[in-house]
Amino acid sequence: KEVQTRPTCSSYNNAPWCGHCKALAPEYAKAAGMLKAEGSEIRLGKVDATEETELAQEYGVRGYPTIKFFKGGEKESPKEYSAGRQADDIVSWLKKRTGPAVATLNEVTEAESLIADNEVAVIGFFKDANSEGAKAYEKAAEAIDDIPFAMTSNDAVYSKFEVSKDSVVLFKKFDEGRNTFDGELTKEKLLAFVKANQLPLVIEFTEQTAPKIFGGDIKSHILMFLPKVASDFQDKMDQFKKAAEGFKGQILFIFIDSDVDDNQRILEFFGLKKEECPAIRLITLEDEMTKYKPESDAITAESITKFCTLFTEGKLKPHLMSQDVPEDWDKTPVKVLVGKNFEEVAFDSSKNVFVEFYAPWCGHCKQLAPIWDKLGEKYKDSADTIVAKMDSTANEIEAVKVHSFPTLKFFPAGDERKVIDYNGERTLEGFTKFLESGGKEGGAPAGDEDDELDAEVRSSQTDETFDRSRTIAAKL
Repeated sequence: KEVQTRPTCSSYNNAPWCGHCKALAPEYAKAAGMLKAEGSEIRLGKVDATEETELAQEYGVRGYPTIKFFKGGEKESPKEYSAGRQADDIVSWLKKRTGPAVATLNEVTEAESLIADNEVAVIGFFKDANSEGAKAYEKAAEAIDDIPFAMTSNDAVYSKFEVSKDSVVLFKKFDEGRNTFDGELTKEKLLAFVKANQLPLVIEFTEQTAPKIFGGDIKSHILMFLPKVASDFQDKMDQFKKAAEGFKGQILFIFIDSDVDDNQRILEFFGLKKEECPAIRLITLEDEMTKYKPESDAITAESITKFCTLFTEGKLKPHLMSQDVPEDWDKTPVKVLVGKNFEEVAFDSSKNVFVEFYAPWCGHCKQLAPIWDKLGEKYKDSADTIVAKMDSTANEIEAVKVHSFPTLKFFPAGDERKVIDYNGERTLEGFTKFLESGGKEGGAPAGDEDDELDAEVRSSQTDETFDRSRTIAAKL
């Protein structure tokens, strides 16, 4: 292991107006105090990136708060902080980065302190530290930053925790209290064991838990929207937790308090209103996010288990949100599309349809609106061309996945169901040339990565893009 000859430093870039920065500040200060009390040489610092703009640019700071770890005086490529935003998370992550991946426990009191001081801790019980199992354990420990790992061969520690043979035990301050690994000791299987048991069966979505939820390997999440003040809250939580037992390591079970103001954007993202809660939804955070809705509104262990089983077996159809079709949807120059009428309009074989997928809160969409209205006016009497728009925060369609706002797509006439991305200038002239050329001038086949990249780096027309794996967090 590397011997530290210089203090190491963790620095977080913040903006004074940022709510997430304000929430992190006391935990960051608490972590600094904990390290100082231990006599650690690790130092924590902070930078106001709104003042130190050149420094923020040098280190690629694009959001707040951003935390970077500098080690041994090396400032060229600091490590991105990747754990939770509680003081214990910060301290544990830093210790793993500056010391050995596995601590050695020689006394019962050391083991007791490790367990008492951490929400989750893992102890490997190995009589021979050089055995193949112990080596696999150490490799697994090196791959996990936010949980302390230790090893012991001490008979008293074995006895205290009622371990009779070489084993790995995960200790935690929730649910069962401890989990014992059962299987072949390999790095991969140990990692799977830890990741399946390190979070509670049901985890509440908060600003503090969000990094653990979105930063984990489990990308299938089932969410229960329920007000904590509900008279049957505990009963429903017990049912939800009972169902969770059968899907550890497969689906993350998340509770969201539907009465909390900060959570209203998440309800909106799933097309829910407070008065519609309690409700259950499931989402996959892979390359393309997909939402699922159970057929039954009942919140019982049986119904939730059935829903999750159908999902794991690939037998569920995605739930696509849609507003009702407005009575006057086709009465204005720019036609209004929703999920329920999109297919018949956009893929009408006799029409060329140019659609703007927008979000009501998007600044770039608001700038585009008057130009789009003029385009609609220009083609309102056309026999074969339709200019339309769709609110993609309230409507979803299987044929088109929207990654940024505004997204402009052209659906040419014909039976081939072609989709062409518009990547030209967002001017009336540019749109007109595009339509008159049949989608050739300023267009590209849907999904063309080079054109998407060009669109992202155009400083004058940068879209409001979002990371698909963190969309729900961004809603906050």
